[in-house]
Amino acid sequence: MVFAAHSPSRRQAAARPAAPRPRVPAVRHLGPHWYGSVMGTAAVGSAGAALPVHVPGLRAVCAAVWAFSLLWLAVLLAARALHWIHHRDQARAHLLDPMAAPFYGCLAMALLAVGGGALSVGRDVIGARAALALDTVLFTAGTAVGLVAAVAVPYLMAVHHRIEPRQASPVWLLPVVAPMVSAALGPALIGHLPAGQARETLLLGCVAMFGLSLLATLALLPLILGRLLLAGPLPLALTPTLFLVLGPLGQSTTAAGAFADAAPGVVPDPYATGFSVFALLYGVPVMGFALLWCAFAAAQVVRAARRGMGFAMTWWSFTFPVGTCVTGASSLARHTHLTAYSALALALYAVLAVAWAAAAVPTARGLLSGALLAAPRPAPAEPRPATARTTSGAAR
Repeated sequence: MVFAAHSPSRRQAAARPAAPRPRVPAVRHLGPHWYGSVMGTAAVGSAGAALPVHVPGLRAVCAAVWAFSLLWLAVLLAARALHWIHHRDQARAHLLDPMAAPFYGCLAMALLAVGGGALSVGRDVIGARAALALDTVLFTAGTAVGLVAAVAVPYLMAVHHRIEPRQASPVWLLPVVAPMVSAALGPALIGHLPAGQARETLLLGCVAMFGLSLLATLALLPLILGRLLLAGPLPLALTPTLFLVLGPLGQSTTAAGAFADAAPGVVPDPYATGFSVFALLYGVPVMGFALLWCAFAAAQVVRAARRGMGFAMTWWSFTFPVGTCVTGASSLARHTHLTAYSALALALYAVLAVAWAAAAVPTARGLLSGALLAAPRPAPAEPRPATARTTSGAAR
């Protein structure tokens, strides 16, 4: 009788669906592009520490900024973990979106930027031994993630994404630039390894990552420039991403200088001397092209601003790429002893500081209001720019 009385309620309980897990709605639309804010913040600290001239009080500020980037990285890693646990449908949608998937390269670069900053300026905050341990962990993890992204994201774009020529943008560079960041930051760890095979392996491994990233960038740049010349300017919200092209340019110049600094005693002559020669023969012309592209991108941004470009997370594209040009100019200043490169590094760092403030303030405001965590709204259609072809067609 007791069993009979309770059996219907048990059947009803079994029939009821299990209570759903908490969805944590605040992180549903937290995409991988948020790691760009970590990259840009860490770049302010690392680039300031690399300047070839001493600025009173700057190192303390850089150490504080780096400490914030470490904290911000930890927060974003936790939030992105919740995103994958509770919103796997949205996470998969990001991977299948040709505009979102390349931002997975930002995860690798965020890890690498914070790790590299630990060794250059973060040791003032956490101590030399802790900084070395942190850099070792983050460099290893960032390099592994970067190499996977450099293969997986282009594979997804080639096999699963359906991309039209007008969709080409500098965002495509993000996954293939990550190994270049490893190449630029890895030489700082060489001196902490046992002499011999370990040091030479890391140095030449960094050179290999330099090559794979550079060649992949050279393959993509014509597509990006061709899209701009044949299809017109990027949409307003994407215009700041033109500054992403500076990333591989400045970072490769930084890497070439880092190879020259680390090579003596690691590889025999004439290879060690060859790295010093390469740092100048490569870095000087590439930095020249970086300045050309910087002017080109800035002109496009001014045009977009006049047409009503509002704040978007793409504004973080103004930060990390410019930071790589600061470290690249600082490297050339060390190897050439030219005042011109020191002045260039200082000028670019001033631009970086202004750009970081311009991106950080509205980002903080958007976080507090919740606007940046809301579902994205479809962008309004923009009129196509008038060309000679469309003008003549209209006349007919």
